[in-house]
Amino acid sequence: MELVQIGTIRSPYTRQADAPRQGRLSDAESEIEVFPEYIGGLADVERCSHLIVLYWLDRADRTMLRATPPGQTVSRGVFSTRSPNRPNPVAFSVVDLLSVRGGTLRVRGLDALDGSPLIDLKPYSSEVDAIEGVTVGWMNVREGDSSS
Repeated sequence: MELVQIGTIRSPYTRQADAPRQGRLSDAESEIEVFPEYIGGLADVERCSHLIVLYWLDRADRTMLRATPPGQTVSRGVFSTRSPNRPNPVAFSVVDLLSVRGGTLRVRGLDALDGSPLIDLKPYSSEVDAIEGVTVGWMNVREGDSSS
Protein backbone atom coordinates (compact mmCIF):
# COMPACT_ATOMS: atom_id res chain seq x y z
CA MET A 1 0.00 0.00 0.00
CA GLU A 2 1.30 3.43 -0.87
CA LEU A 3 -0.18 6.76 0.18
CA VAL A 4 0.92 9.94 -1.53
CA GLN A 5 0.70 13.28 0.20
CA ILE A 6 -0.94 15.73 -2.22
CA GLY A 7 -0.73 18.83 -0.08
CA THR A 8 -0.55 20.36 3.38
CA ILE A 9 -3.18 21.76 5.70
CA ARG A 10 -2.67 25.14 7.34
CA SER A 11 -4.92 25.58 10.37
CA PRO A 12 -5.01 27.56 13.61
CA TYR A 13 -4.54 24.34 15.63
CA THR A 14 -1.05 23.28 16.69
CA ARG A 15 -1.92 20.66 19.35
CA GLN A 16 -4.72 18.11 19.67
CA ALA A 17 -6.00 20.04 22.68
CA ASP A 18 -6.43 23.14 20.46
CA ALA A 19 -8.63 21.45 17.86
CA PRO A 20 -12.41 21.30 18.20
CA ARG A 21 -14.02 17.96 19.04
CA GLN A 22 -15.42 17.96 15.49
CA GLY A 23 -14.54 20.46 12.79
CA ARG A 24 -18.21 21.12 11.95
CA LEU A 25 -18.58 22.54 15.47
CA SER A 26 -16.19 25.41 14.68
CA ASP A 27 -16.34 28.48 12.45
CA ALA A 28 -12.54 28.63 12.22
CA GLU A 29 -11.10 28.89 8.74
CA SER A 30 -8.14 26.94 7.40
CA GLU A 31 -6.22 26.71 4.16
CA ILE A 32 -5.47 23.62 2.17
CA GLU A 33 -2.35 23.92 0.02
CA VAL A 34 -2.33 21.46 -2.86
CA PHE A 35 1.14 20.68 -4.21
CA PRO A 36 1.82 22.05 -7.74
CA GLU A 37 1.91 18.61 -9.39
CA TYR A 38 -1.70 17.97 -8.22
CA ILE A 39 -3.27 21.37 -8.99
CA GLY A 40 -4.70 19.98 -12.25
CA GLY A 41 -6.95 17.81 -10.09
CA LEU A 42 -8.64 20.94 -8.72
CA ALA A 43 -10.37 21.70 -12.05
CA ASP A 44 -14.05 22.50 -11.32
CA VAL A 45 -13.64 22.12 -7.54
CA GLU A 46 -14.74 25.76 -7.14
CA ARG A 47 -18.23 24.62 -8.19
CA CYS A 48 -18.50 22.52 -5.01
CA SER A 49 -20.01 24.08 -1.90
CA HIS A 50 -18.62 21.35 0.39
CA LEU A 51 -15.70 18.95 0.22
CA ILE A 52 -14.63 15.81 2.02
CA VAL A 53 -11.03 16.32 3.13
CA LEU A 54 -8.98 13.19 3.84
CA TYR A 55 -5.82 13.78 5.82
CA TRP A 56 -3.22 11.96 7.88
CA LEU A 57 -3.13 12.49 11.65
CA ASP A 58 0.64 12.53 11.76
CA ARG A 59 0.78 13.26 15.50
CA ALA A 60 -1.69 10.56 16.54
CA ASP A 61 -0.88 7.75 18.96
CA ARG A 62 -1.07 4.69 16.71
CA THR A 63 -0.94 2.19 19.60
CA MET A 64 -4.34 3.03 21.08
CA LEU A 65 -7.14 0.50 20.66
CA ARG A 66 -9.53 2.08 23.19
CA ALA A 67 -10.67 5.65 23.65
CA THR A 68 -12.95 7.58 25.98
CA PRO A 69 -15.13 9.94 23.93
CA PRO A 70 -15.65 13.53 25.12
CA GLY A 71 -18.26 13.75 27.86
CA GLN A 72 -18.03 10.00 28.54
CA THR A 73 -16.38 7.99 31.29
CA VAL A 74 -16.57 4.61 29.57
CA SER A 75 -13.69 3.51 27.37
CA ARG A 76 -14.78 2.21 23.94
CA GLY A 77 -13.07 0.29 21.16
CA VAL A 78 -11.34 2.89 18.99
CA PHE A 79 -13.21 1.72 15.87
CA SER A 80 -16.52 2.67 17.49
CA THR A 81 -15.27 6.21 18.20
CA ARG A 82 -13.99 9.16 16.23
CA SER A 83 -10.77 9.39 18.22
CA PRO A 84 -7.78 10.79 16.33
CA ASN A 85 -5.60 8.15 18.01
CA ARG A 86 -5.90 4.90 16.07
CA PRO A 87 -3.71 2.33 14.28
CA ASN A 88 -4.09 4.00 10.88
CA PRO A 89 -4.83 7.65 11.63
CA VAL A 90 -6.72 8.56 8.47
CA ALA A 91 -9.17 11.37 9.13
CA PHE A 92 -11.88 13.09 7.19
CA SER A 93 -13.81 16.29 7.57
CA VAL A 94 -16.70 17.70 5.62
CA VAL A 95 -15.85 21.35 5.06
CA ASP A 96 -17.44 24.44 3.55
CA LEU A 97 -15.41 25.51 0.53
CA LEU A 98 -15.06 29.29 0.83
CA SER A 99 -12.67 30.07 -2.02
CA VAL A 100 -10.10 28.64 -4.40
CA ARG A 101 -7.03 30.59 -5.44
CA GLY A 102 -4.56 28.61 -7.51
CA GLY A 103 -3.62 25.60 -5.40
CA THR A 104 -4.96 27.07 -2.15
CA LEU A 105 -8.43 26.27 -0.86
CA ARG A 106 -9.92 28.32 1.96
CA VAL A 107 -12.30 26.18 4.02
CA ARG A 108 -14.35 26.25 7.21
CA GLY A 109 -15.08 23.29 9.50
CA LEU A 110 -11.73 21.49 9.44
CA ASP A 111 -10.30 20.08 12.67
CA ALA A 112 -6.86 19.11 11.33
CA LEU A 113 -3.68 20.26 13.03
CA ASP A 114 -1.45 22.76 11.26
CA GLY A 115 0.92 20.96 8.91
CA SER A 116 -1.20 17.80 8.58
CA PRO A 117 -0.56 15.93 5.33
CA LEU A 118 -3.42 16.10 2.82
CA ILE A 119 -4.28 12.71 1.30
CA ASP A 120 -7.30 13.46 -0.90
CA LEU A 121 -10.24 15.75 -1.66
CA LYS A 122 -13.68 14.65 -2.80
CA PRO A 123 -16.91 16.54 -3.40
CA TYR A 124 -19.50 16.07 -0.68
CA SER A 125 -22.90 15.00 -2.03
CA SER A 126 -25.93 15.08 0.25
CA GLU A 127 -27.61 12.59 -2.11
CA VAL A 128 -24.84 10.02 -1.71
CA ASP A 129 -23.06 10.82 1.56
CA ALA A 130 -25.98 11.62 3.90
CA ILE A 131 -27.81 8.62 5.33
CA GLU A 132 -31.02 9.19 7.25
CA GLY A 133 -31.69 7.38 10.51
CA VAL A 134 -28.06 6.51 11.27
CA THR A 135 -27.28 5.40 14.82
CA VAL A 136 -24.21 4.82 16.90
CA GLY A 137 -25.59 2.53 19.56
CA TRP A 138 -23.59 3.69 22.56
CA MET A 139 -24.32 7.34 21.75
CA ASN A 140 -28.05 6.69 22.08
CA VAL A 141 -27.80 5.23 25.59
CA ARG A 142 -27.14 7.15 28.77
CA GLU A 143 -24.09 6.01 30.71
CA GLY A 144 -24.93 3.57 33.44
CA ASP A 145 -27.75 1.92 31.46
CA SER A 146 -27.25 -1.82 31.15
CA SER A 147 -27.08 -1.68 27.35
CA SER A 148 -24.15 0.77 27.27
